[in-house]
Amino acid sequence: MRAAEKVIITTAITGSVNIPSQSPYLPLSAAEVSKAALEAIAAGSAVVHLHARHPDGRPAFEPAVFDEILEPITAETDAVINITTGGASSMTMDQRLAAAHHVRPELASMNMGSMNFVYSGIADKVTEWKHDWEKPYVLTTYSHPFVNTFDKIEHTLRTLGAAGTRFEYECYDIGHLYSLAHFVEQGLAKPPLLIQGVFGVLGGIGADHANLEHMVRIADKLFGDDYQFSAFAAGRDQLAFGTHSAWLGGHVRVGLEDSLWIGKGKLAESNAQQVRKIRAVVEDMGKQIATPDEARAMLALRGATKENA
Repeated sequence: MRAAEKVIITTAITGSVNIPSQSPYLPLSAAEVSKAALEAIAAGSAVVHLHARHPDGRPAFEPAVFDEILEPITAETDAVINITTGGASSMTMDQRLAAAHHVRPELASMNMGSMNFVYSGIADKVTEWKHDWEKPYVLTTYSHPFVNTFDKIEHTLRTLGAAGTRFEYECYDIGHLYSLAHFVEQGLAKPPLLIQGVFGVLGGIGADHANLEHMVRIADKLFGDDYQFSAFAAGRDQLAFGTHSAWLGGHVRVGLEDSLWIGKGKLAESNAQQVRKIRAVVEDMGKQIATPDEARAMLALRGATKENA
């Protein structure tokens, strides 16, 4: 791993896993997502990772919704925009890619393998549902896989790559690193790589700190100094894994997509609250946080201007 000169904070603003019935603070409408992103950027986040939702919280793929989210963010900040290609596991691949093909961002997420991505357990914890769509949505994940086959990965690398987009390679297990190595060998995934280790999702690698260190060891073996590493864990382990990643020389990701919490039994009231907390930890280590342009330099991003526009 190329040890980070400064720590990049990524904030995943809303995602598609958590639902309105879990927290009143989860951003839903385009205006709420934009506001949350602007607050996170002001708190020190160099990158914002964006999904979209309809006003009732249902995951959205329509480019018009993303446009509404992006307009104030790009007008008021120079933050790096990272558009999801994961969308939601209930979406078709065309739906998942619609926003990224429309926006042609400098950075997009890339899920590195098909897997069971299960969050049906949310239904066991919710006592009062806000919307009819929520319960069947989470329960469906127990019987439906999250599909990211090699042909779909290759298609995304080729089409978005041609527009100048680079990728945050989300690895939910050790095998996903070897899948990434295959695409590096094929010349489709190009260094410097941004590897995002994801821990604690049911169906993926567990939130054990030994797993984080093992993932870094295997990534070092496969990619040497040709990658930057970041990590997060779902739920209550978010802060601990961000701290561990920064301590190892990597970057961090926080946000209400991944965890609704700010402390034991205490809901985070905003994404910015999580950013401020991890920033304080990073700075207490004697490290500095990266600006958006410093993040661009480390990740070899092209900047906000679209290619082939």
